[in-house]
Amino acid sequence: MSEKMLEVKGMRTSFFTHVGEVKAIRGVDFYLDKGEAVGIVGESGSGKSVTSLSVMRLLQFPGKLTGGEVFFDGEDLAKKSDKEMQTIRGNEISMIFQDPMTSLNPVFTIGNQIMEAIIKHQKMSKDQARQKAIEMLKLVGIPSPEKRIDQYPHEFSGGMRQRAMIAMALSCEPKLLIADEPTTALDVTIQAQILELMKDLKDRLNTSIILITHDLGVVADVCTRIIVMYGGLIMEEGTTEEIFYKPQHPYTLGLMRSIPKMSDKENKERLIPIDGTPPDLLKPPAGCPFAPRCDHAMKICMTQMPEYTKSSDTHRAACWLLHPDAPKVDYTKGVGKNV
Repeated sequence: MSEKMLEVKGMRTSFFTHVGEVKAIRGVDFYLDKGEAVGIVGESGSGKSVTSLSVMRLLQFPGKLTGGEVFFDGEDLAKKSDKEMQTIRGNEISMIFQDPMTSLNPVFTIGNQIMEAIIKHQKMSKDQARQKAIEMLKLVGIPSPEKRIDQYPHEFSGGMRQRAMIAMALSCEPKLLIADEPTTALDVTIQAQILELMKDLKDRLNTSIILITHDLGVVADVCTRIIVMYGGLIMEEGTTEEIFYKPQHPYTLGLMRSIPKMSDKENKERLIPIDGTPPDLLKPPAGCPFAPRCDHAMKICMTQMPEYTKSSDTHRAACWLLHPDAPKVDYTKGVGKNV
């Protein structure tokens, strides 16, 4: 039986701005098993990164975790003090941020930045920490780590900086790694290498991974389950196979249709964009947040958020079209082809 590493219950996060409260996360429940990789996908502004920052308790003013529980290894992180969280971050939970150039300090060497966390959390001497840092750089595939450890971030390419960030995140052998858009701004070859590296490290170190991205194609090869977010809510959750081949929510379908597919030259198809814009979370809609952009929206979609409907033990979606009394609409026609 799988053992839960992380369990989030009813999490709510708001940003208290001068124009009002932005309800960025509006009641989110999900879990992560030990050694599992889960992807969180959705458009910009859907709540993916805020969810990860809320878990890490890294929200900066005016952001605030306003409700819910975040159980990590059985302990509620939402009730931890800042000092207690400092011993957990970088040691038991690590995070890879979107842009390694702004996440790395330009005035310190790569080695110094990796060694800092090792010395703090692993209680090693400087010489021991340096040797561990060299081992980590070697682990993530950086050539000549003995030389590279004394170089600065600007001397690394984009892909190498991202590898250095992964080395830093894994230096204390965390139980959970949160990767927020780890392949952004990297070319496709380097993207593939970074994703392959993460898969390899998960298998070798049994590290649990939350992979955050707007690109469904990125999570397909790394994650066993996918969470689809929109408007600060989870629209759908299921195994990778269920999400790709049996999507239950029109928003998931919209994301699927925006992925370029392998097709014959004679059967070229244009990508289908999702018309409209994300909801204003200063005034969150009473109903389904995707309703104004949905081709199959009904009156009830505008006024009332549906409960989750489970199509299997691992698959759930919040959509009125799944209600027994809803009109039968085949909105998933052609899904799974050439995925």
